[in-house]
Formats: sequence, C-alpha cells, structure tokens
Amino acid sequence: MTNGRGRRALPSGLRSAASLPTRALPPSVWQTPQSLAEAELPSLLTIYKDLHTHPELSTHEERSSAIVAKELKLAGCEVTEHVGKYEKPGATCFGVIGVMKNGAGPTVLVRTDLDALPVHEETGVPYASTVTTKSDDGKDVPVMHACGHDIHMSTFIGTAGALANLKDKWHGTIIFVGQPAEETVGGARALLKDGLYTRWPKPDYALALHDDAEIETGKIGVAEGYVYANVDSVDVTVRGIGGHGAYPHKTKDPIVLSAEMINAWQTIASRENNPIDPLVITVGSIHGGTKHNIIPDEVKMQLTVRTYKKEVRDKVLAAIDSIAKGCAIAAGLPPDKMPEVHVRQDESVPATYNNPELTRRVTAALKVALGSDKIIAKDPTMGAEDFCEYSLPDHSVPAFMFNVGAVDADKVAESKKTGVPLPSLHSSKFAPVPEPTIRTALIGMTSAVLDLMKK
Repeated sequence: MTNGRGRRALPSGLRSAASLPTRALPPSVWQTPQSLAEAELPSLLTIYKDLHTHPELSTHEERSSAIVAKELKLAGCEVTEHVGKYEKPGATCFGVIGVMKNGAGPTVLVRTDLDALPVHEETGVPYASTVTTKSDDGKDVPVMHACGHDIHMSTFIGTAGALANLKDKWHGTIIFVGQPAEETVGGARALLKDGLYTRWPKPDYALALHDDAEIETGKIGVAEGYVYANVDSVDVTVRGIGGHGAYPHKTKDPIVLSAEMINAWQTIASRENNPIDPLVITVGSIHGGTKHNIIPDEVKMQLTVRTYKKEVRDKVLAAIDSIAKGCAIAAGLPPDKMPEVHVRQDESVPATYNNPELTRRVTAALKVALGSDKIIAKDPTMGAEDFCEYSLPDHSVPAFMFNVGAVDADKVAESKKTGVPLPSLHSSKFAPVPEPTIRTALIGMTSAVLDLMKK
C-alpha cells in the first residue's frame, strides 16, 4: 500500500507495537530500519514465496522484472524497464532501473539479481518450484531459485519501501538496479553497455548483498578486498591422429595427450604460481572417442580458471596455452595438429573487490543496526559474481557486497558437530529460512544506505 506521495505506507498497527510515547511524534522519531522491517515482512514474505514458486532462467526474467518494477513504482521511484543490451542481436534484456531522488547529495547504487537456475528443486517447502521450461538450446529443464535471488529481490523491494519512508534521514539519489543474467555473468555488462552510468547518474558507491548457505540467520558476514574470483571459461581442442586401439604405435592418441595436459596444468598452481596468490584450474568436461577400440582424432575439454589478481590471471591463461602446445610437440604432432585454446570472453568475469574503506564504514553501520555480535568475518571464496562490473575495471566506483545468513542456527551447529556439509548455494536442497533472512538483510541494506547518505 502507498500513501499520497506514492510511498509504501506504514501499517497503522505499528504505532502501538512500537511503544511510542503518549505525545505525538514526527515519523522520523518512530520510523527506523528495524520497525519498518517488521512492518514490511508480511508482504515481503508473500512476494518471496511467489518469486520462489515462479523462477525464471537467465535472460528470461520477464515476470520477475515486472514484479520488481511494479514495487519500485509503489515506493515512488522513477522506473525504466527493459534496460540492457546483450551481445546477441535481438535478445530482450529485462533490466529494471528505479531512481529515488531526495535533493542534493551522494548517489548510491543498490543492486539485486533476478534470475534462477536450471535445477530440480528438492527442498520440500510448500512453495517449492515445479517450473520446467525450454533452455536456450531447446532442452526441457527444471528451474529453481537455488541461489537465493528471490531473497535478494524481496529485500531489494523492502529496502526501497523503507527508504521511501525515511526520506527525512537521507539526501541524494538512489539508483535501484534489478539485474538479469547474473548466473551467466552477462547482465551487469549488458546494463553498463546500455548506458547505466551515462543515462543515469554514475554512483559514488555501489552496494549489494548475497544470502549465505553457511551462516546462521540473524548474522551478516563481511570481508575486505577480493571476495570473489576472476572467472575464465576455457575451451581446449586436442588433436591427434586416430586409428585402431590395437595399434597405438600407428596413431597419436589425443586421449593420452589430454591426460598429460591435465596433469601438467596442475603444476601451474604448484610450481609456477606464488603460493599466497589463490588459483584454481578445474577441468569440468572432457569428451573424446566413440568406441572401446578406436583411438579418436580429437578430444574436447572445458576448463574453469579462478584467480584474484589480473597479473596472475594473465600468466595462468598463457601457461595453459603453452603447456598444451608443449605436450603436443613432445608427442610428435605436426604444426597443423597443435591444440586450440580458446578463452570465452562471453563467460569471463573479473574479481569482485570490496573497497576496504567503504567496507569498514558500512560494517560499522551494520554493527550499530544489528549488534556487533551479529557481524562476523567471512573468508573470500573462489566463486564468482558479476557485481564486480559496477565498480568498473579500475575500481573507481567503491563497491561493497555483504553476506546474509540464511540457515537455521541449529542446523549450522549440527553441521559443525557432525562434519556433514549443509546444502550449498546451487544445491537442489538449499532452502533459506525466509523471514529472519529477509529481516536481517533489509535492516542491513537500509542501514548501509542511510549511513552513506545521512544528513
């Protein structure tokens, strides 16, 4: 519901619940991120369950983006839909930009992602997804919010509503960004390509959050510096000279050659890279051959490469190529049979870097809003996030992403006691506990924005 100025109105029952003094007080006194979170929760839980039941794959977020756009308008934002330009001609981008202005002051970008994953849900929750759809390659696939983007959208909507009710506490411009295609790492790039920082004000700060499958509800995890990795998808084609499996001496076996490459690539981390610089090289797919007794002419492999520093990234990618070619030369292959190593630019994303100064400032605000004992240090990971794109290659836009606990405290304790891992993000069994997760996330994000934009 909204008031006469287009903002989400505060339910009338909140006044008595907030234990107000007997004399009438202006809204600035009794409205806080905490009280507004409690007021918003019932409607946000309804939105969350609806989004969870109706997930959409990357680049197909039509319904989800429409819900986000509608709620931003109810909060009083100037909303633009269908923002973004993909590399694929004619593809529709479902980016949503909402602008909330409140006089002169800093500009803060707040981002949510919109997309879900091709995963068959096995959580058992009553609002579980039963959606199946066609993937871009024409296959029938199940769809699930297995990464918590439904939590992100619900929090995002609640944050817009809360900040609309707290305009006497902040000044400046908030750019609310509903981003498609995070899971395929193309959405942020598509929005920037469509003029996110030219059609709308370039932000002084960029903020985002992510639910966490290892932290208990009510707590927030923070880290400075690199928090997510550079990611490169690498396609390798290994060529050989095929023949009968009984006469290997008359062939150049690309399967054996591929095995040599895989082992040799691991020496990049163990013998070529500084041990204190994180590096992962994983071969996720290898295909070659058709029958037991036939040595094929070709093997295809797919690698994921994870690093933090640009110089490490460049060195590793060059080493993968040189080792592949060196193995082929050692095997006696002619120049026209050298392996092909192709880095897929459409599936590459830079590392996510939490600006240290901004991280410390927002962390202090989070401790005030939620309590110092609720803010914990979180280790960086080798996962990926295209939120990094908003800080630009030179990190000229200070950015900060924090993690919101989404797991029942008893389950976290049981996992630590037994050693049995909790369902991870992207698991078919990952089910965040929605009410406390959204409450903590909403208080955290609203408090972060208020601190950066306070009068």
